[in-house]
Amino acid sequence: MKQDSTRNTAYTVDCEDYVHVVQFNPFDSGDACSLIAYGGNNYVVVGTCRFQEEDAEVEGMQYKTLRTFHHGIRVDAIAWSPETRLDALPPQIRFCTAASDRKLRLFTSDLQDKNEFKTFDGHSDYINDLVFAPKEGQEVASVSDDHTCRVWDLEGNEKAHFVLRSPGMSVCWHPEEAFKLMVAEKNGTIRFYDLITQQAILSLECQQTPLMSADWCLKNTLKIGAVAGSDWLIWDITRSSYPQDKRPVHVDRARLFRWSRVNENLFATTGYPGKTTTQLLVHHLGHPQPILTGTAAVGSGLTWHRTLPLCAVGGDHKIFFWVTEM
Repeated sequence: MKQDSTRNTAYTVDCEDYVHVVQFNPFDSGDACSLIAYGGNNYVVVGTCRFQEEDAEVEGMQYKTLRTFHHGIRVDAIAWSPETRLDALPPQIRFCTAASDRKLRLFTSDLQDKNEFKTFDGHSDYINDLVFAPKEGQEVASVSDDHTCRVWDLEGNEKAHFVLRSPGMSVCWHPEEAFKLMVAEKNGTIRFYDLITQQAILSLECQQTPLMSADWCLKNTLKIGAVAGSDWLIWDITRSSYPQDKRPVHVDRARLFRWSRVNENLFATTGYPGKTTTQLLVHHLGHPQPILTGTAAVGSGLTWHRTLPLCAVGGDHKIFFWVTEM
């Protein structure tokens, strides 16, 4: 683990392959280390991270691979289950992936002999995002270019099916709003669905397209953020269905939006991968300019640490980590 100051990356981890997606476990797994999963062209790696920002005995960052899961196809999205526990005997690792063959795969492992996976079939086009129910972890929601949002049980049975008006880009499930699902569509509409009545109950409008990514703020359930075109947009859902704040940030279109998990005014956006470098910008709502600018060689994926103002982006044979001031 080396510190890399040339691109103001705090830390990097070397990986065997191109990293398409990277995801910190957003749930408490009962261990001092943070779980992180990243996906390449045909595998998922699960590891643990510990940073000097949280443990004075760590120099820089400690990273350890726990297990590599053969996936057989490119990994496009990863979601962690709240049932993942490192303090159980035996430990349980559970996560779900979306892949380029339009299938979801649910992996369960005890990091020893038990390594199972189930395949969920149903989407007819590319799956853009997925999320576990945040309390019990007994359901998974996914959104796709096939203009649907689907909710599955852990056996792969479809429990709910919402027809969208354009490709579904992001789906969020908030631990304080366990009976609502937020779905963001490429046409610039963000809708909230009541999972009991299976009806749409609220919608927000970007008034611009394409919406590529949206997120529901963990620290404030009234705050929604998104990127559409080259702008970021923020809503307070009690005030208006139109954004209260927006700003152009990425010249070549914005790709991802993620709220920090520790501060309701902190969020990150990334530019579009595909050129030589991808820009990561960290924003604070109290500051007119980004408070951190990072670049990663053809970066993809964006994830925040559960308890630190630290985010990670995948790239070519690397994961890049940036630490932000609160």
